[in-house]
Amino acid sequence: MKRIRKSLIGAAALCLSLGAAAQANWYPSKFGANDEIGAANYLTPAVALNAAKLVKTGKVYSLGITVSTTTPAFPPRTCSIYIVQPGQTGSAEGLGPTHTTYNDDILNCWTGIGTQLDGLGHIGVGDRYYNGLKWGEFANISGLKKLGADKIPPMVARGVLLDMAAHYGVDVVKEGTAFNVAEIDAVAKKQGVEIKQGDVVIFHTGWLSLIEKDPKRFGSVEPGIGREGARHLVSKGVVAVGADTWAVEVIPFEKDGDKDGGIFGVHQILIPMGGTYILENINTAELAKDKAYEFMFVLGQNKYQGAVQSMINPVAIR
Repeated sequence: MKRIRKSLIGAAALCLSLGAAAQANWYPSKFGANDEIGAANYLTPAVALNAAKLVKTGKVYSLGITVSTTTPAFPPRTCSIYIVQPGQTGSAEGLGPTHTTYNDDILNCWTGIGTQLDGLGHIGVGDRYYNGLKWGEFANISGLKKLGADKIPPMVARGVLLDMAAHYGVDVVKEGTAFNVAEIDAVAKKQGVEIKQGDVVIFHTGWLSLIEKDPKRFGSVEPGIGREGARHLVSKGVVAVGADTWAVEVIPFEKDGDKDGGIFGVHQILIPMGGTYILENINTAELAKDKAYEFMFVLGQNKYQGAVQSMINPVAIR
């Protein structure tokens, strides 16, 4: 994680210059200059009805991971929980004649930890964010004025799992392995699925299996989507892209020929340029084990007003 953080600082000027060159090409959004939900516009009643038709067995999968104080996260993100008994700590007296006692909890967490949804206010290109909004126009310490994660509608859609580990014949795909058009299309064809508008596409790499046994490796590098692959998925009209990795995109980052390709370029292609959501640290192991390549995907995120991200526990049903 420290290595990536240093790279972020060292490449800041490069990112800004790339952003300045690209700005005129990706806003206003095709959904309208005032749109705030991006690819969530694809979430229609027809998409939900078609997703429901995929339910054949009734098996339900939890796609979220448990978050603790030791969960690896992009620095400086952390999470702590405090259990309190307001006004009655350790007392048996409790409340009223029934001596009712209760526990409450306080979370002191970054919302971008564990299984998480990256909203459209998360990533920018220079000072421009989704739909060309300038940081100073909508971002405030007390919450986003626009693009808040609370505005994202419930995601009920067809989920598609692309099992990259099976494709490469390994339990864990090697870090630095990029998934671009050839790899994405090859796995989809092999599995007999077609990626369609309104889908939620999730990659299984086996990387999440390292989170406890090798957290340092888990949180510093990973296999993932390349820039070409990200553009390919945006062009197909997917609502969200996820993976069992902490950043979804390939790290070390792809080079642009023999030059530095920039920092979190896939995030930029998906979120500000494409209006496409990112789902990180998705627990895909059980889906991959069952070869559940199509399923009903359901997500209702926490609706904290003006939030950038949200810790989530999406559900797959097949």
